Amino acid sequence: MKVLVIGGGGREHALCWALKRSGRVSEVVCAPGNGGIASVARCVPVDLGNVDAMVRLVDQEQPGLTVVGPELPLSVGLVDALEARGLAVFGPTRGAAMLETSKAFAKEFMQRHRIPTAGYAVCRTREEVDVALARMGGRVVVKADGLAAGKGVVLCEMADEAREASAAMLEGSMAGVPAGQIVIEEFLEGPEVSFFALCDGRRAVTLGVAQDHKRIGEGDTGPNTGGMGAYSTDALVSKEMREWLLEHVAQKTVDGMRAEETPFRGVLFCGIMMTAAGPKVLEFNTRFGDPETQALMMRLESDLLDLFEWAVAGTGKELSVRMKGGASVCVIAASAGYPGAVELGWQITGATTFCDWGGTAELFHSGTAVRKGQLVTAGGRVLGMTAVAPDLKEALGKAYSSLAEVSFPGMQFRRDIGWRASGEVTAG
Repeated sequence: MKVLVIGGGGREHALCWALKRSGRVSEVVCAPGNGGIASVARCVPVDLGNVDAMVRLVDQEQPGLTVVGPELPLSVGLVDALEARGLAVFGPTRGAAMLETSKAFAKEFMQRHRIPTAGYAVCRTREEVDVALARMGGRVVVKADGLAAGKGVVLCEMADEAREASAAMLEGSMAGVPAGQIVIEEFLEGPEVSFFALCDGRRAVTLGVAQDHKRIGEGDTGPNTGGMGAYSTDALVSKEMREWLLEHVAQKTVDGMRAEETPFRGVLFCGIMMTAAGPKVLEFNTRFGDPETQALMMRLESDLLDLFEWAVAGTGKELSVRMKGGASVCVIAASAGYPGAVELGWQITGATTFCDWGGTAELFHSGTAVRKGQLVTAGGRVLGMTAVAPDLKEALGKAYSSLAEVSFPGMQFRRDIGWRASGEVTAG
């Protein structure tokens, strides 16, 4: 089978890499892809915001399955357009993707279906913001309602900070954040966990768990990013907790969406805060995470194509997902200035010659391009060195040692990925 993957980041590189390993996949095509994805898939250009262009590409390529990676194609209705043509596509419809594309919809959905989450208020004016802050206090989280490329969440310690962030979001003056309604949430504390479930519209099945590192600086300091690294181990949460999250979050979400006549098929990414009062959902994403996917794909033993086909079929049959024991880790190398403005086009060295540790380390490309025969930077997050090993300490050693062989001007990365689980680990 030919498989077409829509997207061009580290997540899509990892998905293409995993699909390439399937004995049932004859060819992997990626649109638009990037400089690294070209090593495992044939890359073709496409505008990820243009449904007609993506549908034309599917018509030209005639894949047996289309896999939608990023949120933008989901938000503009690519899955709906392909399903209307009777084509097999992995991912939720535009309506189902509202669990991610509208924070207000997601919070109200969770309230309707009694899924544990933080207290909140949906605000459209400054006056409503003042009322919400008076009720919740100054320590809150302000979130843009729609997609904001990872920039639409501000943690506020004081009421004045919350008012300033709210005003910027409502007016559309915050870079990358569209104007409109916002969500103000109570501030939750505790470790965060990314819980992934495959869904076929009827049943949810646990895929895996990981922990992302959103802040740019060591010790979780500085501004939020799209993710500076992630790790995955079975020890991250207990077997009993994984079962609880499956039953009380993922399956309740699938049941609720089906009851509201918007069946959810694809992967449900549940961002969970493990509070002293129990797990609570911070947010839903309706696609694989980045960089969690890189770590999860390194541990996946099941054939990824089998998992995708199960979700697309929508039969509600049982499914078993096999993951390697041990641990995996992904460390992101980013451009200087990220998550702010960055300069692109810097030459990358060592990206094709790093030590591969016998096949247990892989370099997934997030933002690279090939210009005049040279691999260059083409985004804020550039590379994701990913390794798997029997334990987290060894996986970290492989990832950081391999990353030391790769460089580009201004390269920055966190040296403490996995620090909570590994005893304040700091790489040299």
